[in-house]
Amino acid sequence: MIRAYKFLLRPTARQTAALGEMLRDHCSLYNGALQERRDAYRHTSRTSITYGDQSSQLKDVRAFDPERQGRWSFSSQQATLRRLDKAFAAFFRRVRAGQTPGYPRFKGAGHFNTVVFPRDGDGCRWDSTPHGPQTRVRLQGVGHIRVHQHRPVRGRVKTISVKREGDRWYVVLACDQVPAQPLPGTGAVVGIDRGVTHFLTTSGGEHVANPRFLEAAAVELAAARRHLATFPKRTRQRTKRHRAAARKVAKLHARIRCRRADFHHKTARALITDHDVIAHERLNTAGMAKSPAPKADPEQPGSLLPNGAAAKAGLNRSIFGWAQFLGILANKAESAGRLVVPVHARNTSRTCLSCGGVAKENRVTQERFQCTACGFAANADHVGATNVLNRAGLALCDVD
Repeated sequence: MIRAYKFLLRPTARQTAALGEMLRDHCSLYNGALQERRDAYRHTSRTSITYGDQSSQLKDVRAFDPERQGRWSFSSQQATLRRLDKAFAAFFRRVRAGQTPGYPRFKGAGHFNTVVFPRDGDGCRWDSTPHGPQTRVRLQGVGHIRVHQHRPVRGRVKTISVKREGDRWYVVLACDQVPAQPLPGTGAVVGIDRGVTHFLTTSGGEHVANPRFLEAAAVELAAARRHLATFPKRTRQRTKRHRAAARKVAKLHARIRCRRADFHHKTARALITDHDVIAHERLNTAGMAKSPAPKADPEQPGSLLPNGAAAKAGLNRSIFGWAQFLGILANKAESAGRLVVPVHARNTSRTCLSCGGVAKENRVTQERFQCTACGFAANADHVGATNVLNRAGLALCDVD
């Protein structure tokens, strides 16, 4: 299996400054390569520059600017150029598919936060000492940095990434050949239905409450945003007070992300520990969170009709993190030897468990289900979870 391990770095003040310089120089390399591609396409008969062309120029770039570019790992700079090449490949793919192109943009100093070292031992080396407080990672141009290794690393380290999140630094190890750690079988199967009122409901009737971390921090976050908005545009990113206000907003969002991820990990671990098979709905969460298209008012040219954007924003906040939870659940299931079965979500909450009737009117409210044909009544999320489990059983029978 392939797994990623993320550990907190504890750099000294001098190492922190060096890490910031590393990000700035790689950001400058990214923007310079992007500018070269733009100029070549515009001014030389629409000629395209490839990754190979720019990678072959790296030696000259490092020799021309040894203070900023020559001090860093050659392979990490190649990875930055590959990052730009992937952005262009994705741009052309969207153009061919007729989607919104999204031309690659220049990166600001606060939006380039990751440097990748493609191979352990080439500009970056992971200290493979046993799990403990003395673990370190060596970065070319920075030195040996202490790592807070809270769990052992399994498998072979392939790629090492250094990432900045707010005022913290992390190292991310991508490992292959990670051995599985199967859990003992339980013989239990379960279907889950994700909802708005409850985070999820199991086919056994158990409800997992929706913690709503964003709403819990809404007052504090709104106050921090209002304070940040008081700074005039001409002084933004220039004063110490503005930077402190921006950091406060970023810290609040980071705290919300950490709490949500912790909740997802614990919920997924509980499901994996207690069940051999977990079935869930296959939902297009990206499509569900898509903003509604504007509606033009035919009677008043230039005006728009109400399109439910405010209500859609509320739904987006309620379903935020569903895709992350399913990814965590799938990864934990693979490591523990469990089976996760996605099934079609159509009419799972509108199908009667008693007579099998399907009708839109069966879903009376968000929480109440009552069949219009036979009168069967139950919790709507419980009905949905049970139908998900039944569909998963049919799918497994078809496979067998």
